[in-house]
Amino acid sequence: MGKVDNNKQQKRDSLLESAFSLFINNGFNKTSISDIVNSAGVAKGTFYLYFKDKYDIRNHLIAHKANQVFQAAYTEMITHPELTQFEEQVMFMIDHILNQLANNLNLVKLIAKHLSWGFFKDSLYFTPIDGTPSVYEMYESLIQNAECTYRSPELMMYTIIELISGTSYNVLLYQQPVGLEELKPYLYETVRGVLRQYRVE
Repeated sequence: MGKVDNNKQQKRDSLLESAFSLFINNGFNKTSISDIVNSAGVAKGTFYLYFKDKYDIRNHLIAHKANQVFQAAYTEMITHPELTQFEEQVMFMIDHILNQLANNLNLVKLIAKHLSWGFFKDSLYFTPIDGTPSVYEMYESLIQNAECTYRSPELMMYTIIELISGTSYNVLLYQQPVGLEELKPYLYETVRGVLRQYRVE
């Protein structure tokens, strides 16, 4: 990446991080574009080089953060050569992602308030400027190298994401009805059941 491209990336990242902090601390509705650019230390015109409006930066922010979480899990997973089976790779990544979210409850709040499958599907295909693969490209790579075939891989992913997000939100934020570590064995057994249902024997 050249110096100009690197500078652009830094400005865009600064806007995203400023927006994240302001959305969490002040709320989305009470945050203005002026607040974001002032916090990022850039001119207002710079904002419109990267984003259409406040809704656009929020959507890019969620996609950006989701990609970071999946990328971190994927990067850690591939350092474990003993994880050769697709289902064990998926379970490792799920565990890693939940642990990341448990350590970043602000991200849980942001995602949970604005996430719909239609938007999340877009974020699955989101490719950051730095060239890292999209979440779906990571998933597709694992599927292609799996030891068996799975029908409807996108639907399988949707089912697992909905299951995990639906059951873990209150657990992560409020430890209700149980804490995360208590939930995990039951949740993971259910996820394994989903994977078996989509497996082509």
